[in-house]
Amino acid sequence: MNILAWIILGLLAGAIAKAIVPGYQGGNWLATMFLGIVGAFIGGTLHVFIKTGALQLTAPGLSIIGVVIAVLGAIVAIYLYGAISGRKL
Repeated sequence: MNILAWIILGLLAGAIAKAIVPGYQGGNWLATMFLGIVGAFIGGTLHVFIKTGALQLTAPGLSIIGVVIAVLGAIVAIYLYGAISGRKL
């Protein structure tokens, strides 16, 4: 996937995840994009692990299923960040 697709996927998945998770997450559009890209890697890795049983760092492509997987991964990333930083969401 090229860099433009990563940016689009990151912004889209990060924005949707921030809208779904209750509370205030803060951050500007760069933080939202980074959240979406991290979420894509988390979601893609979990998807491959559940599907094949192999732990492999991967990310979904820019498709409807890819965006859904990235959004779910971004939601996991928001909750992991809250757990690590000790913030209540």
